[in-house]
Parts: sequence; structure tokens; C-alpha cells
Amino acid sequence: MDEVAPVSIDLRAEYEESGVREVLDELDRELIGLAPVKSRIRETAALLLVDRARARLGLSHDTPTLHMSFTGNPGTGKTTVAQKMAGLLHRLGYVRKGHLVSVTRDDLVGQYIGHTAPKTKEVLKKAMGGVLFIDEAYYLYKPDNERDYGQEAIEILLQVMENNRDDLVVIMAGYADRMDRFFSANPGFRSRIAHHIDFPDYTDGELGRIAGAMLDAQGYRLDAGAQAAMAEYVTLRRAQPHFANARSIRNALDRARLRQANRLFSQASPVTADDLCIITAPDLRASRVFSGGLDPESGRSKDDAHGL
Repeated sequence: MDEVAPVSIDLRAEYEESGVREVLDELDRELIGLAPVKSRIRETAALLLVDRARARLGLSHDTPTLHMSFTGNPGTGKTTVAQKMAGLLHRLGYVRKGHLVSVTRDDLVGQYIGHTAPKTKEVLKKAMGGVLFIDEAYYLYKPDNERDYGQEAIEILLQVMENNRDDLVVIMAGYADRMDRFFSANPGFRSRIAHHIDFPDYTDGELGRIAGAMLDAQGYRLDAGAQAAMAEYVTLRRAQPHFANARSIRNALDRARLRQANRLFSQASPVTADDLCIITAPDLRASRVFSGGLDPESGRSKDDAHGL
């Protein structure tokens, strides 16, 4: 016996029962700031809930195009939001598995004839039923190199994005200006991507809160002097080359923990639990950022250049 279609649907109840609220609440808890990004994700969730309701009520509908472009500077949460988007799409039934496969050019493009197609197809096979996240997607396209095989990967991606859009969502990410040039040179991507989301840089205050959250998750905290030093660090580091938002803050804190450990190890007296948990101002101020020191090879702060 055929299932009788309902005559009405409570969208708020669907929102609660689908688990969408849980995913969006996780996004709010785990990511500081990014208000415009979170707003777009909520709008997308509402669109998908309405689309699902239309299908259940027997109204005409097409499977929405869900491929996306995330643009912004490094360290602004693009990969984390892609993970949450995969979970959201799974909860709403738009992807079967809800997993995220994150790749770069090297995972897709081969180095010799006949190598690219199997590499790209293997990645797509792993991503089916979920979300494929391509970071710095513009590196796929190198028109100045006639021996480059990126175009082959692009053509395979375009075909799969069109033919398998009910089983795979592709999110392409990178700097906004480079993504614009990439889409201009490859209009097939622009026509297949319906959602363009820009990730703003974090404010100084948000980066301070991010530092606090990172330390709290590891059982550390800043004393009063270190809090002032961190605020100063953020301002100075932002003005230097290759600033990577939350990524630069994580590097700075990793380096500060290393200095703290060496400071405690070198002292003669026993350490207390507080000693082991507190980052002090000297632990931070030893950074070359405060003296304007940059790595001579890369032009980066040495804290960042060494990944510490």
C-alpha cells in the first residue's frame, strides 16, 4: 500500500527531529565569531528543510545544487565549517554518509600521462556519499604549463559534479581573489556552484577568545601579564606577513607551552599543579614577533615558519 502524503508539515518540529539544531549548536560552540558564515549556514539549512517538506507534500522540486565555494584567508575555519556542513547534509538526507574528504592538488593531479585520471577517480570514489573539500582549488589550473595535468582533473570533477550531484557535494576553498580568477578561467565550475560563502578575518578580540579556548581545551590558562602580552602579540602578528588567523594563534601558543616547559624544567624547586597550568608573560614575550624578527628565508615570523 502506498504511503499517504501528509497534508501539512511542522517545519519547526522537522528542524528539531532532524538533528539540524544539534549541528548548528556545535558550530556556535566550536567556532568563535564568523557571524556572517553561521548566518549563511542557517539559511542553507532552512532552504533544505523547505525543499524536503516540498518533496514530502508532493510539490514539484528539483534536488538543489549544493556545491559550494568557501573564500577567505588561512585559519578562518573553512575546513571546520565544511565538516559541519557534511554533518548537516547527512542529517537532512542529502548525502548518504556525511563524511568529509579533504584534498589538495597533489591528491588529484598526477605527474605523468595516465596518472591523473585514476588519482582523481579514486578520491571521488572515497568522497561519494559525502563532501569533497578541495583546498586552494585554483592550483588545479596552470595554463602556463603545457605539460600540467590539472585540466584533466578539472574535467573529471566537472563531470562528476553534474552527474552525481545527488550523491556528492564539492566545496572548493581558497583566497577570494584567486578563486575569482579560477572561476573566470573555468566557467564550468561557477555554473555548478550555487553557494559562495566568504569567511572574514577574526577581530583582535575574537583571536584573544580563540587563544583562551585553545588553552582551556588543553588545561592551560594565561595569567594577567600573559593576557596583556597575548593582546599585544595579536596586534603585532597581524601586521606581519603570512598572518594565518587562528592558525597563527595556535602556533604562538604551542611555542609558549614549549618555553613554559623549559622554564619549569630548569627551576630547582618542585612544581605545583598551578605552575603546570599557567602561561606567563615571559613565555609569550620571548617570541621574535615582539622584536619584529622574521625568518630571513620565508619572510614569516619564525614562530609560524617552524610550525611552533
